[in-house]
Amino acid sequence: MYQGTAPSRRLASRVQASGEVWVYWQCNGRDDVSRVRDMSWGGLFLEAEKPRAPGVHAKLHFLVSDGPIRADGVVQRAVPGSGMGLKFLSVSEKDRSQLAALINRLRRLSHSSEVRKDPLQNPLLGM
Repeated sequence: MYQGTAPSRRLASRVQASGEVWVYWQCNGRDDVSRVRDMSWGGLFLEAEKPRAPGVHAKLHFLVSDGPIRADGVVQRAVPGSGMGLKFLSVSEKDRSQLAALINRLRRLSHSSEVRKDPLQNPLLGM
């Protein structure tokens, strides 16, 4: 009997944002700033006490050192008291390279923190 995990429906794997990525967002006349919990090429999860309902469109402006990144998204999932998952609908051509730099930087940070967490079982150290 197979007891593995179900395959993910995601087209791109998520990377943790480590508390250093914030987004200014506009949605149905409401402006707010929220921390990004995780993200991928397909979208992100924003922390928000009062998330918007699924199907609502949002304009996103990343507040990061990688350069200006603007995107349009749609709420896919809302978790009251926690946040909302948004799917990217569009990222301007000129902002894609900054988005790529941000995701790559977060992946490197995530990988380096995993290496530091448990060095005794790290295959990169040959132990």
